[in-house]
Amino acid sequence: MDSSNDLSLLNYLNLLILRPILAIAFVLSLILLGWVLAWKLVLVHVPLVQEIFGLRKKAVQPKPPTRRLSKFYKSINRQ
Repeated sequence: MDSSNDLSLLNYLNLLILRPILAIAFVLSLILLGWVLAWKLVLVHVPLVQEIFGLRKKAVQPKPPTRRLSKFYKSINRQ
């Protein structure tokens, strides 16, 4: 009689604790796999995502030597 109670206790343990934990782990692993695939295949190429995560380096443009104010002051010095 004790062995049947032990077996039923293991069945309840399996049903109430182990199965929900495994189900949640399975769903989370599917979500994680989907996210990784979407990231590798699509999201890396979206400019907004690149800016948010700092994946794209903005090209630094050198400032022109003749700007508006420098032209203005040069014209004043010439007069």
